[in-house]
Amino acid sequence: MSEIRVAGVDEAGRGALAGPVICAAVILRNDVHIDNLTDSKKLSYEKRRDLSKEIKKKCLCWSIGTGGVEEIDRYNILNATMLGMKRAIETLSTVPDHVFIDGNQLPNIRIPAQAIVKGDLYVPVISAASILAKHARDKLMHAYMKEYPEYGFQTNVGYGTPFHLEALRKYGATAIHRRSFAPVHEVIERDNPGIFS
Repeated sequence: MSEIRVAGVDEAGRGALAGPVICAAVILRNDVHIDNLTDSKKLSYEKRRDLSKEIKKKCLCWSIGTGGVEEIDRYNILNATMLGMKRAIETLSTVPDHVFIDGNQLPNIRIPAQAIVKGDLYVPVISAASILAKHARDKLMHAYMKEYPEYGFQTNVGYGTPFHLEALRKYGATAIHRRSFAPVHEVIERDNPGIFS
């Protein structure tokens, strides 16, 4: 009997003010063990980077799916996240038999799936996806630092830290800011009165 292939799926960047939401799907090999898999937020950048390399090297397959800034603003963050998860799952080179997804919502897929609250903390295959998603998004936001150096993306990776919020008020919103998120919306309205009416 062939082994059941289970994919883990998680996202990174759902609560950020800037940048896309990045989703990862991964199928781990049953005969390979990877130490220290846990919720990516509990790991340092360096540890996530090293584990990301190890996961990619040892897994059966992995994939990244994105919910872009325009999709976040058009469909809302939940629906954009579900789109990103669906894309990640559907671009895996091996079709999984079952999917475990972090959280309490499921994307519209044809594969049997289960949503698991805090799955990134308790289910290794979801932890692996969490690490891949977080590391991929951190790298992307660090790259945006070159284009938008005033916003501190190398440390806040798009989240609404005091430094980021102050920069947003001072310099205004960029093309990668989420217009539908309140702090960004307010700044755009301030700089362009009546633009949303």
